[in-house]
Amino acid sequence: MQINTTRFGTVEIQPEDVLLFSRGLIGFESHRHWVLLADARNSGVAWLQCLTDPAVALPMVSPRRYVPGYRVLIQRDQLTPLELAVLDEAFVLVPLGHNEKGLTLNLRAPLIVNLSRRIGRQVVTGDEQPLQLALPKIPLPLRKIA
Repeated sequence: MQINTTRFGTVEIQPEDVLLFSRGLIGFESHRHWVLLADARNSGVAWLQCLTDPAVALPMVSPRRYVPGYRVLIQRDQLTPLELAVLDEAFVLVPLGHNEKGLTLNLRAPLIVNLSRRIGRQVVTGDEQPLQLALPKIPLPLRKIA
């Protein structure tokens, strides 16, 4: 099936690519059907594209890529709707944002996805994770042009 997006144009997806967030996301409660799209320029970023609103695409990253010891502390009943047979099946993503200082990670409101069942949920952690963890600036490599 094809979806129209304002950021990526028309994209071909398979029905089994669709993720259901039955409660939506924080700030997007009525948006329940999403798809993860790879970023062509940065393999560390995925875009959570809303299927019902072509203008809504949210950048996501794996938190463990930037915070190796990151753990999601939530109540077990928050995982029940995800129908996880084992916790190892949970795939965790966090929103990538920016402020005046640069790029940030929202570690307080991760998305947890059961990829085999294609269902997800955004949760708010029970600990004091940062809403805007600043990512370190990584200098771009210089190329010799002459």
